[in-house]
Amino acid sequence: MDWIQALILGIIQGLTEYLPVSSSGHLAIGAALFGIDGSENLAFTVAVHVATVLSTLVILWREISWIFKGLFKFENNAETRYTLNILVSMIPIGIVGLFFKDTVEQIFGSGLLIVGCCLLVTAALLIFSFYAKPRIKENISIKDAFIIGIAQALAVLPGLSRSGSTIATGLLLGNKKERLAQFSFLMVIPPILGEALLDIIKAMKGQEVFGGIEPLPLIVGFLAAFISGCLACKLMISIVKRGKLVYFGIYCAIVGVVLLMTQLFQAA
Repeated sequence: MDWIQALILGIIQGLTEYLPVSSSGHLAIGAALFGIDGSENLAFTVAVHVATVLSTLVILWREISWIFKGLFKFENNAETRYTLNILVSMIPIGIVGLFFKDTVEQIFGSGLLIVGCCLLVTAALLIFSFYAKPRIKENISIKDAFIIGIAQALAVLPGLSRSGSTIATGLLLGNKKERLAQFSFLMVIPPILGEALLDIIKAMKGQEVFGGIEPLPLIVGFLAAFISGCLACKLMISIVKRGKLVYFGIYCAIVGVVLLMTQLFQAA
């Protein structure tokens, strides 16, 4: 991977991490077009995901500081309950990370057929959540947080949008659009930072983590993902409030069908 490829893929990651079109799926498509092998792509994916987490911290800093100020009051307040919901939402992805990490890494190198299928699932979720009219709830409950967490865990599959899956699931459960985008972006911070920490520990133990990728592409991709992620995070919050996710569902359906047709044609 050279720095130009890293720049393009970093921008793609930053934009698609927040837009409900699957960052992992688009990275897999980009890696296939550029001829990047699985191990190198996995290392790059970890780096740019950390960059988008940092962009979340920057854009949602006011909300994050609100949470921590409330926590240090050491009382049962709205901030404490919000934090509890985030912790509960992390349970499913934690189970996947602990017990199925190797399986997930193998899936990332298994080709674009699964990406196409998962993009169609993403499209179905987004379109169905747009037309569904559940009873609106005032706050996200612990039960809803856990179910949204399951959606996040399933979204480790390339092509299944994390933001799309979590926000669509929350909408189907009847949660307010204004709260879902923020919750969706905040709940992913601990798992991604935990994944990055595990990779750093592996590196310190001398295990192969970076798959032969050079430092310059990693740095360029990191910065590109961070800057584009800041822009996309602001944009996505506005889009969710206006309820325009159905258009991304149509986009995912088109890309998914094109990928499936391409892969089936090549296999024939």
